Amino acid sequence: MLNRNIEVFMCCDKEADEAGTVLFGAPFDCTTSYRPGTRFGSGAIRRESFGIESYSPYQDKDLQDIAVMDLGDLELCLGDASTALAQIEEAAEEILTAGKRPFLLGGEHLVTLGAFRAAARHFPELHVIHFDAHADLRDDYLGAKLSHACVLRRCWELVGDGKIFQFGIRSGDREEFRWGMEHVTTRRFDFEGLEETLDRLSGKPVYFTVDLDVLDPSVFPGTGTPEPGGVSFDALRRAVTLVCSRANVVACDVNELSPPYDPSGISTAAACKVVREMLLALH
Repeated sequence: MLNRNIEVFMCCDKEADEAGTVLFGAPFDCTTSYRPGTRFGSGAIRRESFGIESYSPYQDKDLQDIAVMDLGDLELCLGDASTALAQIEEAAEEILTAGKRPFLLGGEHLVTLGAFRAAARHFPELHVIHFDAHADLRDDYLGAKLSHACVLRRCWELVGDGKIFQFGIRSGDREEFRWGMEHVTTRRFDFEGLEETLDRLSGKPVYFTVDLDVLDPSVFPGTGTPEPGGVSFDALRRAVTLVCSRANVVACDVNELSPPYDPSGISTAAACKVVREMLLALH
């Protein structure tokens, strides 16, 4: 039974029967390879959303006019990645079975895998659009197969070659990049080629995953693995709006905000605005 949360992302207070998109949070960061803290990301996005307007002058749309439900944060097993992923998968499965679009707020990027497993079952021809600083294509990280450094490799195992399209990538080890050239489509450093990718994927089901460290740390310092050389906020805003308005996005997520590393709050504000623009473009 889907019941909305009491503390919701701004204006996302609709009931299940009217909502087309369902937000839920996955406060998990136990495989973070550098600085932990993303477990606080989903809660911060929800609380700080009230610091921005519900109206987007970019799209001339308002969150008050769309139907979104917020389930709140899942209570996850923080010490066991397999168990936490199963809990996320179960929640995404319930949302998809109800005919809704899951919108996951992380958490570290590994949380994507839980929701992705559920979406891949419902949509056998599922494709992935992936915004990130990091390729996340390692087969393992220090022996761990379940790591935020391996999440897109685990997704590839479910969908195979030619289904994953990466943008903004500027970090990874040599073997990741070499392996990726054989199996996925990677655009390094920016979003060039995104429109052509959307043309190619027209009508096909898409899982859209946004790792916020695709942003340059000068505008988004609040993340666990900051990587200089990233995109601007406006470039990301335009790109997420393009994907959400043109692709058949059946599930999506935003992840890797780590509020403890940015006490100014500007990173959380940026995350809130990204979520707002995505929600509006999806409806």
